Amino acid sequence: MLSILKLVFIGLILLISQQKVFTQVPFTSSNLPLVVINTSGQPIPDDPKIYASMGIIWNGPGKRNTLNDQMNNYNGKIGIEIRGSSSQMFPKKSYGIETKSNDLVSIDVSLLGMPEENDWILYAPYTDKTMIRDVLTYTLDATLGHYSPRCRFVELFLNGKYDGVYVLMEKIKRNKNRVDIAKLTTTDNSGEDLTGGYIIKIDKTTGSGGEGWYSSYPNTAGNTFYQYDYPKSTEITGTQKSYIQNYVRNMETALYQERFTTSGSYHEFLNDSSFIDFMIINELAKNVDGYRLSSYLYKGKNSLMNCGPIWDFNLGFGNADYYNGWLAVGFQYNTNLTQFSGLPDSWQNPFWWKKLLLDTSFVENLKKRWASLRKNELSDQRISLVTDSLANIIAEAQVRNYQRWPILGTYVWPNYFVGDSYSSEVSWMKNWVSQRLSFLDLAWPYDTSHTAEKPVAKLFDVFPNPFKDQLTIQLNSFSSGYVYAEVFSTNGSLLRKDRIDIENNQINLDYSGNNGLNRGLYLLRITHNDRILLNEKILKIK
Repeated sequence: MLSILKLVFIGLILLISQQKVFTQVPFTSSNLPLVVINTSGQPIPDDPKIYASMGIIWNGPGKRNTLNDQMNNYNGKIGIEIRGSSSQMFPKKSYGIETKSNDLVSIDVSLLGMPEENDWILYAPYTDKTMIRDVLTYTLDATLGHYSPRCRFVELFLNGKYDGVYVLMEKIKRNKNRVDIAKLTTTDNSGEDLTGGYIIKIDKTTGSGGEGWYSSYPNTAGNTFYQYDYPKSTEITGTQKSYIQNYVRNMETALYQERFTTSGSYHEFLNDSSFIDFMIINELAKNVDGYRLSSYLYKGKNSLMNCGPIWDFNLGFGNADYYNGWLAVGFQYNTNLTQFSGLPDSWQNPFWWKKLLLDTSFVENLKKRWASLRKNELSDQRISLVTDSLANIIAEAQVRNYQRWPILGTYVWPNYFVGDSYSSEVSWMKNWVSQRLSFLDLAWPYDTSHTAEKPVAKLFDVFPNPFKDQLTIQLNSFSSGYVYAEVFSTNGSLLRKDRIDIENNQINLDYSGNNGLNRGLYLLRITHNDRILLNEKILKIK
């Protein structure tokens, strides 16, 4: 849990940032859709929703949008409330939106080309100063074959004032175009009908939800709390509660008892592939809220439990100064969640992630899936391309956003890196992602020897890698003499060149002290008599 001093510090930072806010920003036109909301002077509460009017101006790709244009994408009534949990402390608020007819009945509509629904979110990027972390993650995840919330960048005008860059996005919900599982009614209490569909949430009990049950097995600070998300706690029947609770408990028992291959194994309860992809996305982002918060499980009729959809990545990709979130190395599922006060955090990762990683079959499939995705969907080139594309979409609007919310160069909880410009924020994140990919490649190597010709024996073994200060190279064919060890930066610059004597079939390298290397990714090259013997990526973690 957060210490008192930490909370006071956060409060002071937020007070300062709110005092710096500008309320008027010059505006003529935008390449983004414009969302115009008028509450007729009513303040927007946390709960319940108030009625307001909303218009969306969108003239199409490549065309400019002005406030004098027709509200041609939507023009009608809405219900609106402030949403979120810890994010409510920021001055730039996120909102829950429900589209309404003129007589204030919920109606399904298509907004900015997204499938028809009535529940929407206006997400306010604030602590994420790139403003693209969420959209980037959903974009990458969607190519893995799962449902991920659809998103559109917009600029918001609230009660006649410019309010910055927002993301209009889908709320996680049971729907044929969202979480596509069977509808469960109050009469579905037996047989096949009882088996689905269900959506379960692991999250704080503030915001929405709050009713559910505790896991049968403890974590460091108690037991994971599962909340009813669909059907809602006010609509789910007692029989349905009992069914989904028993199903999850049986799944947990199989994992707790490490039943990996025997009868009654966990494979009878959960869809391995969905848990693997969920872990890959959360570990790629090293999401400090991954697993323990903002996490969903869903189960269709006569089907296994799935992990997902993914949700809430604004504190991912290095954007957290706690739980080692800023480090590009290490695994978030295995993080020691006691960093703030020395006491266990109230929200722990479910115990079953560590159990899954004890199953050699699960780990082998995880590595295989990672190796496959790295060829295309999660390649360095594609992630960089998506990142640049999203940053380019809001390149113009981000200037206005930071006039409205002048926080560039200012710490906003829980930033680790504080850049003095938008481009520096994006560049830092891209560099972090590059290092993260290299770490995961080293941590999740896939052995293809069973399907391909066995590789030629390596002349060298490099360990440990990642390393802190010392690096050892075990020689498999050379026994005496000397070699040159060259270290290059990722852009190809030679940083140092050392003549190293071979001792006991080993080369011992020390990159500590004043003349050492900073934390980061490098290329190590070993040469002998002007012949290159080794090119190896190395990752210094301290």
